[in-house]
Amino acid sequence: FVRGTGVNNTPQNGGHPGDTPVPKEDPDAPHGKVELKKKVTLLRGISIIIGTIIGAGIFISPKGILKNSGSVGMSLVVWIACGILSLFGALSYAELGTSIKKSGGHYTYILEAFGPQMAFIRLWADLIAIRPAGLAVISLAFGQYILEPIFMPCGVPEIAIKLATSIGITSVMYLNSMSTSWTNRIQIFLTFSKLLAIAIIIVPGLYMLFKGETKNFENAFEVSNIKLTGLPLAFYSGMYAYAGWFYLNFVTEEVENPEKTVPMAICISMAIVTSCYVLTNVAYYTVMSAEELLASQAVAVTFAEKTMGNFSVAVPIFVALSCFGSMNGCLFAFSRIFYVASREGHLPEVLSMIHVRRHTPLAAVIILYPMTVFQLFVGDIYSLLNFMSFLRWLFIGVAVLGLIYMRYTRPDMPRPFKVPLIIPAIFSFTCFFMVFLSLYSDPVNTGIGFAISLTGIPAYYIFIVFDRRPKWLQKDSFNRSVQIILEVIPAEH
Repeated sequence: FVRGTGVNNTPQNGGHPGDTPVPKEDPDAPHGKVELKKKVTLLRGISIIIGTIIGAGIFISPKGILKNSGSVGMSLVVWIACGILSLFGALSYAELGTSIKKSGGHYTYILEAFGPQMAFIRLWADLIAIRPAGLAVISLAFGQYILEPIFMPCGVPEIAIKLATSIGITSVMYLNSMSTSWTNRIQIFLTFSKLLAIAIIIVPGLYMLFKGETKNFENAFEVSNIKLTGLPLAFYSGMYAYAGWFYLNFVTEEVENPEKTVPMAICISMAIVTSCYVLTNVAYYTVMSAEELLASQAVAVTFAEKTMGNFSVAVPIFVALSCFGSMNGCLFAFSRIFYVASREGHLPEVLSMIHVRRHTPLAAVIILYPMTVFQLFVGDIYSLLNFMSFLRWLFIGVAVLGLIYMRYTRPDMPRPFKVPLIIPAIFSFTCFFMVFLSLYSDPVNTGIGFAISLTGIPAYYIFIVFDRRPKWLQKDSFNRSVQIILEVIPAEH
């Protein structure tokens, strides 16, 4: 497959009149080497992290924490504590991201610390279940909320939600395949619209609080209601709401000046997200009592109806935009895991190839599409997510453990950003505690999740060690035809 020279085949520059002209260059595409360009600036980095953390959760269901912590005051404490714990995890990842300057996030760090087999098991669970299910869930929320104003006051039919969801997933895939710059620009716009939606909730809430609406905060720490047994579950919900601080680490190679940008983007994002979450909850509690909050189907909509009357129709639109931002950020990050894994020889070679003109890892973006749509129409996604959410914490815990491990096994490694060891230690303990908790509270689903990920071990030996891949995958002709169809070539390093 001949690499494009970028010169149009016209008689003027030595081509023959009968030659087919090479397609014109895309004006948006950067010229020069075919590689992933460093296009993620500090602002774009912040918008990737904030845009992916704040999905639909804070608008729909900040209930899990309140239900399990038992009182208003305690739930706010849990929100703050989860923010601080997530910051610990994020700081650990900032060290990993600045010392190992490869994209790929968890996968890369586990590969560097504990070798290829462990990393492949992580990748396998990612590819067959975790990522498609995660993407499908956030997309379903998008489908539901984008249609809600149209069908009000009735419910939205199931098939309509799935069709809207498919259109949403398709448009995000198309955007990520076409241009890294536009993906990032739209991510910044969506992040601002998200923060605007949160401001629309916080401002009237705090205004009423300062006017003296404090009745829901009386006896906020009532001891009789606090359930100690529920607290770990409340933490579980809280950590899940903050999950997403690691997305910038998936695209380290595309970050400008990563030694400075990665830690700064992570710290600024976590400060913004934590304050948004806590203040939004304060605003909710000002307007609604704990009972009303637990009874509400979508908390932000109930809040808007109480404070803004008819304007509440706009809230589902904002929530849908927020979900779209999460889908966009997730896909941008996930595709880079598959890109890096393919480069390491763990996935078919075509996934680490880059589009000749658009400079996007096209095949790595598209690979999630069939899996996600399949799970959307066939599987019970929520039970799949139950299998998988604890695996996520298990592997993040392992990656942070890898940081501590590498301090001793590779003391000479350059570390431009270094955290005190107590921070990764507390965080990896939290992760393993959460895994233990899900084993205790839901042994069946957790067991199934373990079983799914353990199928990675035979897969590793079949595909990687013994190289027994299907014959058609090994044929050059297959790889070449995929390359020609997608117009991708190996990246130039």
